[in-house]
Amino acid sequence: MKACSFLPAATQMIYDMGLEQELYGVTFECPSIALHDKPKVVRCVLEGKQYSSAEIDKIFSASKAQGKSLYYVDEELLQSIEPDIIFTQDVCEVCQIDTVCTSAAVAKLKKQPGVISLTPQSLEDVYQSTIIIAKALGKEEAAYNYLASLQKRTDRILDVLRLHRMPLKRVMVMEWMDPIYNCGHWIPFQVAQAGGVDMLSNPAGDSIVTSWDKLVKYDPEVLVVAPCGFHIDRTAEEIHLLTERKEWKQLKAVQEQQVYMADFDLFTQPSAGTLVDGIELLSALFHPELFHVPEHLQHKAVNLYQSNAYAHT
Repeated sequence: MKACSFLPAATQMIYDMGLEQELYGVTFECPSIALHDKPKVVRCVLEGKQYSSAEIDKIFSASKAQGKSLYYVDEELLQSIEPDIIFTQDVCEVCQIDTVCTSAAVAKLKKQPGVISLTPQSLEDVYQSTIIIAKALGKEEAAYNYLASLQKRTDRILDVLRLHRMPLKRVMVMEWMDPIYNCGHWIPFQVAQAGGVDMLSNPAGDSIVTSWDKLVKYDPEVLVVAPCGFHIDRTAEEIHLLTERKEWKQLKAVQEQQVYMADFDLFTQPSAGTLVDGIELLSALFHPELFHVPEHLQHKAVNLYQSNAYAHT
């Protein structure tokens, strides 16, 4: 069985389940472990270039309006691989290549592979994606073992929250800074399992532009800034887009120094394992009296007021 993964989340889950021997091609955005030994079949015209949040938003919005894609397939490389299966997605054409672009490339192949589109909307959908992947690779049992280990971790968090009868923290997870986007799809479910509630979110739906006035009125107790595609250092470069706003210092999260910058992959990359990592991280940010950030995640988030970025705000 030869598989290609055109989305980082699928690649991550394939590695998590120990099925990487079935993987013969990936996208340039896949986890570094895959990029070391798997050829990059999918590329982006913006690859290696630096743009501001506002510029990225304009570029992708214009591309979408024109019916164009910023992603492309190395068709010659794909032809040489001759995959049996290609995993792609239709959740967001901004973040990764979608099924339409994939199908156009596949149509030119001499050998026609099966194209499996993963389109999770909720956290449960993401878990089901692991079964779809493993089953397609003929290793369904690997998915059940994987999910069982993840459930033990989330069950532990819920048990502790119930034991202590912890009230939900009023939070916001921000997916983009300029313009401001709320969080959608599976992230609100992550928030809930971590002991919070994000009333600005859009569960099982797309993230949408959210006005600053609405955020101010909502006044979250905890603010987590995790722009899609951004690691902490990249977010820190533009955190001033928020901190320079007039009402910034009035926010409860700011006054109590509960503003965090976090790596995007714990939230906007829908691989089951990274999302559970995200739940564990959020539980420690929302309820530090009950939970600690696991050692392997301590580099994935930082309190704004304990970071170098704070010196420039």
